[in-house]
Amino acid sequence: MALSPRRQLLYWTFGLAVLLLAIWRLADVLLPFVVGLALAYLLDPLADRLERWGCSRVWATAIISFLGLSSVIVVIVAIVPFMFGQLSQIIALLPEMATTAQDWLNRLLARFAPNWLAGEFQVTTALQDFGGIVGQVATTLGERAVSLGLGAVNLLLFIIIVPVVMVYMLADWDRAVAVIDSWLPRDHVSTLRQLGHEIDRALAGFVRGQLTVCVLVGVFYAALLELVGLNFGFTIGILAGLLSFIPLFGAIAGGALAAGVAAFQFWSDPIWIAAVVAIFLCGQVLEGNILTPRLVGRSVGLHPVWLLFALSAFGSLFGFIGMLLAVPMAAVVGVIARHLLKRYLTSSLYRGQNSRDNDE
Repeated sequence: MALSPRRQLLYWTFGLAVLLLAIWRLADVLLPFVVGLALAYLLDPLADRLERWGCSRVWATAIISFLGLSSVIVVIVAIVPFMFGQLSQIIALLPEMATTAQDWLNRLLARFAPNWLAGEFQVTTALQDFGGIVGQVATTLGERAVSLGLGAVNLLLFIIIVPVVMVYMLADWDRAVAVIDSWLPRDHVSTLRQLGHEIDRALAGFVRGQLTVCVLVGVFYAALLELVGLNFGFTIGILAGLLSFIPLFGAIAGGALAAGVAAFQFWSDPIWIAAVVAIFLCGQVLEGNILTPRLVGRSVGLHPVWLLFALSAFGSLFGFIGMLLAVPMAAVVGVIARHLLKRYLTSSLYRGQNSRDNDE
């Protein structure tokens, strides 16, 4: 017996609620599986291309896994220790940078607003604990990142599970897609397949394009900051590039950190402070007007405001695992919303009784 549309909607809503509840309850356990699944999804086009070149799926998976493992080892050995060393030095310098900024503000106010400085407001009082606050925030963020990112999953277990899940899913990706396709309700299979293709196009276009943008922007910032001689320029540039996955956040966070280090380092030579600020302004122009339109495109349907809301909402509800799922869920919701809007615009509810009579 065919189900009515209302009953079908009830079943789909119940299934979605169960899925969200499972994600919420199993967030810590799901993390390595979600990361492995995401890596398999990102690498599936490369495996398909190797298959078209004559490789079997097993050999394509083996080649990709070997190259990926080699790249990870190179990054861990050559780059990660260097970046962590620079990050620890930046954190150690933050209290001294705060003290320097405090002295500069006091002198500035003493020169241009002596009466205000003499009143109840005192810069010293306002900033006296800034260094300690920065240290506490850094420690809290670090502990929070570990608790949200790993939870009950041991770090070693995480490192083992992720590549195992990635290899198995990459090898069986096409079969898994075929199985899921066989589960689709036959009355709506063509519509659901079309929605799936649109979701894949939106998600793949955004994620793969944005990752490329992050790499190019990070290299741009790191190279130019090193060129002007900024301390920790390489690490700040790479971090700014990685954070560029969130629109504007990378430029704002990286620019503020770079400007603070530049002010501390080039105190007597402000032209280099201006050069650091100019690098981030040029980076934003490059990212917003050249890289993002060409590599990400405008057809993916993920508006920056919608993406920021999704990251905030899913991060608040499900923690770190929610932030990982925010982009694919935003793509799914966006595609479904556009599909429903098209259905609404062609319905009699929108067009009214007169349009229906004219059609008849």
